[in-house]
Amino acid sequence: MTTRTYSPAEPQVTAGDDSTGGGTPPPLVGRRKMSWATRIEIALLVGPALIVFLAFVIFPVVMAAYYGFFRWQGYGPATDFVGLQNYVTILQDPTFIDAVRHNGIIVVLSLVLQGPAAILLALLLNRKMRGQSIIRVLIFVPYVISEVVVGTGWSLMLQSNGALNGMLEKLGLGFLQADWLSNPDIAMWTLMLIITWKYIGFAVILFLAGLQGIPDELTEAAQIDGASFWQIQRQITLPLLGPTLRIWAFLSIIGSLQLFDLVYIIWGQYIASTAGTSTMATYMVANGRTSGNFGYGNAVAVVLFLISLAVALVYQRFVLRRDTDGALTEKSST
Repeated sequence: MTTRTYSPAEPQVTAGDDSTGGGTPPPLVGRRKMSWATRIEIALLVGPALIVFLAFVIFPVVMAAYYGFFRWQGYGPATDFVGLQNYVTILQDPTFIDAVRHNGIIVVLSLVLQGPAAILLALLLNRKMRGQSIIRVLIFVPYVISEVVVGTGWSLMLQSNGALNGMLEKLGLGFLQADWLSNPDIAMWTLMLIITWKYIGFAVILFLAGLQGIPDELTEAAQIDGASFWQIQRQITLPLLGPTLRIWAFLSIIGSLQLFDLVYIIWGQYIASTAGTSTMATYMVANGRTSGNFGYGNAVAVVLFLISLAVALVYQRFVLRRDTDGALTEKSST
């Protein structure tokens, strides 16, 4: 007499089971064949979005990679093939290395400055207080203002003879006057002040949305047990806010790597490098389009794309994986 063993995934059928016809194993159900009407419906719904994605995302990336192998002035066919020379020049250019370093500084400072400030503001605005809605709107308004308006306004205020230095002189604080835009020792901090003012509203709104998903019962139980306000935030709020924090950090990192508009508007493509605020994107414009070497500019764009892609994949692998795979649980060995 032989005994059949069943795996956990295989349904066990006992003899005499009426639902399976007296012990006969149930027949395997094959995959349901999709009708042509369903296929056409899916194609009509997905097709336009797929075409737009291919035309405006994949195709430009492919063409940029193609033109990056040529010395091309932006018109006519690309015939002056230079191979990997553009990429070798990019990686050996100290100006590009400085731009990469500036992007790295912006990434770190954006996380360090915006993160804690946005969390504190979100915790404050999450409590019931008078004028709460007005304060939320005032914090979020800079985020929806166009970068052109923001850059132009700040550049006018921060010039040597601008409004900020003039106000300091009127207040008798002339010793605090500085060249906020051209001094390499100050320019990066000026840029970070503008970036923080511009984008902190997005982080606050994102954190407020995450705080709404934390059950009040947890904080109430902690208060009953005698936990202080900061203990509740450290032990309950911040851990449960982790997925929102990680998503915001990812968006902040990618945005910092691709920063262009504010730097280009406030400092321009040439002053940015001397002031220490140039980025990979401003380097791409200055050495590509403005210099008439569009092949080199496309190669810089490919390098910027690869750096952003590598950072995104690493972050996805080691940070966001815990959110995409679900809650972390210890694997029990049986």
